[in-house]
Amino acid sequence: MWRDMERRCKTRGLPWRDPKLGLLDRFPQNGLLAARLTLVGLDQGWGRDFAHAVYTAQFGDGADITDTELLAKLVAQAGGDATAALAATQSDAIKAKLRANVDQAIALGIYGAPSFTVGDELFWGDDRLEDALDWAAE
Repeated sequence: MWRDMERRCKTRGLPWRDPKLGLLDRFPQNGLLAARLTLVGLDQGWGRDFAHAVYTAQFGDGADITDTELLAKLVAQAGGDATAALAATQSDAIKAKLRANVDQAIALGIYGAPSFTVGDELFWGDDRLEDALDWAAE
């Protein structure tokens, strides 16, 4: 899987650092705070940029995405207010939204990332993105 991800990143011009090397010896990392921050950001318009930055930090730079200071920096770079965003992650509303998203993913049969749904159809794996787009166009 890691070799496959390395090839996919190279093809797309994305940075890659093997998780078995250096800082990522603890892979997988706990992404709960990053997931909550993403939801806050999606509500405020900076979530997509933040999510991209988190993936780049982890898989491109080998960073520790459990580090609150790193996540705050990434929020700010994405255009958010880091202090307010971090506080919002502790709200019952954001916690409930994440739980609901996870429950929906389980109900849809999603068991990994990336996954795409078009109606009731599930497409698993980034190599299926084009199939999902074609299905949606039909």
